[in-house]
Amino acid sequence: MSRKVYVVGVGMTKFEKPGSKQWDYPDMAKEAGQKALADAGVPYDAVEQVAVGYCYGDSTAGERAIYEIGLSGVPIYNVNNNCSTGSTALFLAKQLVEGGLVDCAMALGFEKMEKGSLGIKYTDRTVPMDKHMKLMVELRGFAKAPAAPQMFGNAGREHMEKYGTKPETFARIGWKNHKHSVNNPYSQFQDEYSLEDILAAPMVFDPLTKLQCCPTSDGAGAAILASEAFVKKHGLEAQAVEIAGMAMATDLPSTFDEKSCIKMVGFDMSQQAARKAYEQAGLGPEDAQVVELHDCFSANELITYEALGLAPEGKGAELVLSGATTYGGRWVVNPSGGLISKGHPLGATGLAQCAELNWQLRGLAEKRQVAGATAAIQHNIGLGGAAVVAVYRKPGA
Repeated sequence: MSRKVYVVGVGMTKFEKPGSKQWDYPDMAKEAGQKALADAGVPYDAVEQVAVGYCYGDSTAGERAIYEIGLSGVPIYNVNNNCSTGSTALFLAKQLVEGGLVDCAMALGFEKMEKGSLGIKYTDRTVPMDKHMKLMVELRGFAKAPAAPQMFGNAGREHMEKYGTKPETFARIGWKNHKHSVNNPYSQFQDEYSLEDILAAPMVFDPLTKLQCCPTSDGAGAAILASEAFVKKHGLEAQAVEIAGMAMATDLPSTFDEKSCIKMVGFDMSQQAARKAYEQAGLGPEDAQVVELHDCFSANELITYEALGLAPEGKGAELVLSGATTYGGRWVVNPSGGLISKGHPLGATGLAQCAELNWQLRGLAEKRQVAGATAAIQHNIGLGGAAVVAVYRKPGA
């Protein structure tokens, strides 16, 4: 029998433009980890195992980061799973508690990134996404633009061709998320733009303008996970948010066989992870009020509406145009500002999503607070590939 798992403390740094602040990854990790421990009201000595996520760094950087928080001799796992790295660390920590191996675990993620678009670090070996890139080139060719916006931009183009979605619809997602971030002190950007500003921004890869693309970022996030026995022992019932369901999926044959750019960027693995998480939780999208999903580009947010079951396939644009994904609508999607505006330090993103949703369910999100939030959905994806979906339940709900 698996045990219930609760998030009892979260913390994160403000996300920053790479190079804009004089800090290193141990500084980021220390700040996020200590905030999470303080939020839980427990010392680091209570943590029995740690999962640490990062993409850009040397081996055992996870240990070096955690050493700033404490030296207790516990196992520390280094996790690297592209843009879903933070959620993968969270998933691993959750399994440790769920399986009865520990009563308290920490998940921590950080990233110290370089300026500009992501590139290939190792040119003398197989690129992990070679199958994805080969398919995209076969279907759409390769343009003079960074690879990531091409991959997701081509998925957006496919959605336009199949379902009649307009470029302005994707721009509305960027407009929404920038507007949400105005109220998030942790966000890399807190500027509001008009829809005209979003559309008029420099084109990165049609239909994606710069203000519809996530930036590179520095930052860290952390979460303390605990068993029900630990929660009761430490009197944390009032703040313990249950991870009611959580699942990870990887690429399926359809990712490549169906010759679809939408499938190639992870639609099916997101859908599969969501279905499993909903089944575990006994909750579905109809039960949630707030969602943090992986909007690395505005096109992916729209596609993910459909993968998560917020809308039927081909109907994601209707959610955007009806206002269903912002305050006053059916859900508030990315109240934090999402990756587009909050920023995207790869190893920290999933844990920042976790922090935001825990604040929402505990009524601590201040100006971003979604009224009456009792359940929340988290979605994080890394090409190459891994999709992680979690369903959270409010304490006492």
